[in-house]
Amino acid sequence: MPEIGGTTAPGFEPVRAAFAANFEQNGEVGAAVGVYLHGEPVVDLWGGLADPATGRPWQRDTLQVVYSTTKGVVAACANLAAQRGELDLDAPVTKYWPEFAAAGKAEVPVRRLLTHEVGLPVLDTPVTPRQAIAWEPVVEALAAQRPVWEPGTRGGYHGLTYGFLVGEVMRRATGRTIGRYLAEEIAAPLDLDLHIGLPEREHHRVSRLVEDPVDWDALSATDLTALPEPMREALAVWVDPTSLARRSVQVITPALDHGTPAAWAAELPSGNATTTARSLARFYAALIGEVDGHRILDESHLAAAVAEQRSGTDVVIGGPFRVGLGFGLPAPGTFWYSPTAFGFPGRGGSIGFADPGSGLAFGYVMNKVVESPPDPRAANLWQAVLACR
Repeated sequence: MPEIGGTTAPGFEPVRAAFAANFEQNGEVGAAVGVYLHGEPVVDLWGGLADPATGRPWQRDTLQVVYSTTKGVVAACANLAAQRGELDLDAPVTKYWPEFAAAGKAEVPVRRLLTHEVGLPVLDTPVTPRQAIAWEPVVEALAAQRPVWEPGTRGGYHGLTYGFLVGEVMRRATGRTIGRYLAEEIAAPLDLDLHIGLPEREHHRVSRLVEDPVDWDALSATDLTALPEPMREALAVWVDPTSLARRSVQVITPALDHGTPAAWAAELPSGNATTTARSLARFYAALIGEVDGHRILDESHLAAAVAEQRSGTDVVIGGPFRVGLGFGLPAPGTFWYSPTAFGFPGRGGSIGFADPGSGLAFGYVMNKVVESPPDPRAANLWQAVLACR
């Protein structure tokens, strides 16, 4: 059993027990959890190994790549730019990015990029990891790409393209990359250890991901008829190599290795933010109220940002789909469901979200990537939080 570091406010001690249980019962390797209540920290815990290969322990300042949990951070940047009049969400994308007009996209409003409705989850010609890190080859390809559905008529997860789409509009509108905007306008005022594009001097703090590469050939050979119906339905879109789901995760081919310094240093705002659980929870706390005198979005702009823009079945990856202006909205039955909750989960288990109805903000980061449900780790922690109130 690893040593658990950190603190809990009086009454939140059961969260420590739930965190320890994840190591004992659910195979946790290294992880951290942070919780704020009404703008004040109540849980800040960490433990395990940041690098199992060397035995390096997880420490208070260990950083973790959080995959798509990054998307909620990008959404906050875009909505803050809108609040300040730097970005008009109802203007056509071409107001800022003229090249985007190609292939019938001249009238697409900026908000369609945030709501995953623009129809650009795939590229006809995938890019390489080096091209993705360089940025320009990807945005040039997206500007030229014809949507796979008429923008605004459907919703489907833009797993790898979302960050480039929103990031390029932000760069054109504000004159700053999304990573720089985050650093200067959100992270610095709130003293957040939250980065999109990590400076080299901080690389030594990054935890090593514990994950197995996806064997796409083996997945394609899966006999769906031998599986139970619920599992069959969930896997069907991933077994077909021509599906939008498969093509969406292969926008970058071969897959980018997020465990490398080159990936940490790049700005890949669909999924390479590095952060602590403490900062992730503090970030969401500052979206729903003041934290040490700072708030990211005012009440009216927050309400607009988290209002449901589309719901239904995700046409890319299947399953329920609810989204605001870039923020994910939980479907009934998900462990973090509340009528007022918003945030974003990431591949493998990380998640950050807030629930204005309860005043809670939650951040969970980990290095062991769990690809298939069930993954009870974050859910166990959240249930312990709710039981403490």
